[in-house]
Amino acid sequence: MSKRKVISIVMALFVAISVLSACSGNSEQNSKKSNTPIDNSNHVPEEYVDYSEGFPEKVTLEIPVYERAFEGWNVTDNYYTRWVQQEFGDKYNIEVKFVPITRTSEVTDYEQLLASHKAPDIIFHYDMPQALAYYGEDVMQELDYDEIAYYAPTYWGNVNSTIEKYGSVDGNKVFFFANRPSADNFTTLIRKDWVEQAGMKMEDLTSLEKFNELLAKWKEAGLGVGGANLLQNNYNFNYPFRDWPFDEKERALYSDLSVADLPSPATERYLRNLNYQYNNGLIDKEFYLRNDEAKTKAEFVAGKTGTYAFYLTSNTDVISATLVNNPNAEFAVLPPAASVAEGYQPQGRAYWPFGFIMGINYESSTEERRAVWMYLEWMSQPDNLFFLQNGVEGQNYTLDADGIAVKVADFAGESKLSNNNNKDYWGLVTEMAEYASPELSRKSYIRNWAPPGYEYLAEDMLKYYDEVEEYRTPDALFSVVLEKVNEYKADLNSLFQELYVKCVLAPEGEFDATYEAAKKTYQNAGYQEILDEKQKAIEAGQYN
Repeated sequence: MSKRKVISIVMALFVAISVLSACSGNSEQNSKKSNTPIDNSNHVPEEYVDYSEGFPEKVTLEIPVYERAFEGWNVTDNYYTRWVQQEFGDKYNIEVKFVPITRTSEVTDYEQLLASHKAPDIIFHYDMPQALAYYGEDVMQELDYDEIAYYAPTYWGNVNSTIEKYGSVDGNKVFFFANRPSADNFTTLIRKDWVEQAGMKMEDLTSLEKFNELLAKWKEAGLGVGGANLLQNNYNFNYPFRDWPFDEKERALYSDLSVADLPSPATERYLRNLNYQYNNGLIDKEFYLRNDEAKTKAEFVAGKTGTYAFYLTSNTDVISATLVNNPNAEFAVLPPAASVAEGYQPQGRAYWPFGFIMGINYESSTEERRAVWMYLEWMSQPDNLFFLQNGVEGQNYTLDADGIAVKVADFAGESKLSNNNNKDYWGLVTEMAEYASPELSRKSYIRNWAPPGYEYLAEDMLKYYDEVEEYRTPDALFSVVLEKVNEYKADLNSLFQELYVKCVLAPEGEFDATYEAAKKTYQNAGYQEILDEKQKAIEAGQYN
């Protein structure tokens, strides 16, 4: 199947939106790009040219950057994009253009840009199934590792083992990665004052059964209910309900971020508990309407729900906003054990050992590709990376006695960082800001993740993260394109939402029949074909 035909099929799965005019490159850039995929099958690398004094002719480098709709922030033109041009672009005769990719509809954006031949030089995604889908569309070049090492020795030294282990598909070298340190700031807040008003302590939350008992006490006392939201996009909800130890092949068959495993035993256990919670009035009755973070957050801030799952950051306003409505509110981190039924273990999804998964646009020229490596090399230099992550010393931050950057609260000058500390720029080389030692990095995490006065939240989050480390494992990485996943995932994601909500809302006595009917519908809608395709790949050993 041709690339054009595949793209047309994929685009049909998404809601049509207008192509952002800011995404397009200039006419000169577009005209110099071929409409035919580069054939690397018999490619013999030409002699590497030393560009340390700059390219002889100006090169236009197009870099993707997430558009998150931060108020007052222009992702393509700001203090830091201009700094990049001045410090990197001008030095090497490169015009650096940033191409906005809407975070909430990034695949749609990429597909439209690819179809119109206006995609940036880097094609990225956070999850391997979608990265493989791009590969399956023939929109990525095959890579020359020696070329990366020549033009980006620092970057290559940081991630070469990851690239060599995970970067090939069907024997072709196509992916390169950002580094990912082992840490995470996703957590669940709980109203500690409600726990105590219900006659319990945080130490009592040692199992899912104890947590359900707490929710029942909240209901009885008229305090509120547990928070809940619509499951969508990333399907890692049933880890605490999986058997331990796990079967490797069964795990590869069912566990997939991009497609929910509705028929698996773990999902049945998860849905049975959610059905119990719903029918007994223990969780938000309209959870299926909470389809974005703002809606879930609003319920917590208003004092209607007592739990809220989110990424904890030092500049979050969820605590201060909750205190406006509930001045006596107290907060704690929900222990992992509170989500685990007796007899199971606190399993969770481990990140793969990389952040962004990236490929080079098939239409990028040799010079543009090499400019990408030079850009990653430049950004990998500690001083440049530190500047992008922290800004200007004395304005954005001060250094404490440990040499850790302490952000200046409410700084609003020209060098103001984006609301996620510019991560959408420096995330190309690393997923997290790090310091010279693990100890200093840990201190920096607490500073970056804890709102002032709530350092204990970040400390507890890190403590729990360490405690359950042995039960945190990554999904399988398939080394072949799963065509059925790409074909059915959009329809199955929509169908899953309908079916799982139906199971949760069913009367307890009707759960078994409702769930069995849902499984059949789901499998007949394409999921069984996905399982069959995965099983074939597993038997062939085409997965890590």
